[in-house]
Amino acid sequence: MTDHTVKSYDLDLTQLRRKIAEMGGIAEKMLSDSVDGLVALDRKIATTVVNSDPRLDQLLREIEEEAVLLIARRQPMAVDLREVIAAMRISSDLERVGDLAKNIARRTIKLASEQRMPRATVGIRHMGEIAAVHLKDVLDAYVQQDIEKAKAVWATDTELDALEDSVFRDLLTFMMEDPRNITFCTHLLFCAKNIERVGDHATNIAETIYYLVTGGNLPVDRPKGGTELSDEPRSNR
Repeated sequence: MTDHTVKSYDLDLTQLRRKIAEMGGIAEKMLSDSVDGLVALDRKIATTVVNSDPRLDQLLREIEEEAVLLIARRQPMAVDLREVIAAMRISSDLERVGDLAKNIARRTIKLASEQRMPRATVGIRHMGEIAAVHLKDVLDAYVQQDIEKAKAVWATDTELDALEDSVFRDLLTFMMEDPRNITFCTHLLFCAKNIERVGDHATNIAETIYYLVTGGNLPVDRPKGGTELSDEPRSNR
């Protein structure tokens, strides 16, 4: 990004980037902790995730307010305007990632008293690891303004979709084997879908990075897979 004659302008943009970075760090930790808490059925970890969400919401509000004020005061154009718009888009996606992690944590709290089924959570853990890598890579791409890294995240979203389908089939099998598994596995189905949605938000961020750097857009449709079961409506963005 270019330097501006008015140094306070650069400070405004830097402030937005720093808050995006803070949101990214919080969202990454919430996702990782929510999956760890689910696998271990650890109520304490899950409660920590739930308690982290208000800070993410606060940062979203601050970014939106600062972005609107920056547009009103500076009337940015070209890449500067794209950066402000990108900050608003990315902060919204990161807030949704936090909400998805919180949803997983809340289900963990409900399941904490249930009997553990280690084999039922193997696929969930794998999904969480992949989603965490996608989220980290796309946030690195934002910091580095690296469109190739962003495009790589965008292109590999189908990996998470395919794994979610596999987890879906496994959990249905466990439910058919023993009806007592139905409640536990149903919660895990929603958790798997929430993790898959994290991948969707990572690809949204990748698309925003591409727009920020180039001023253009990636193709409207990317290859998709997966079953429709979610605590969150799919974004059409």
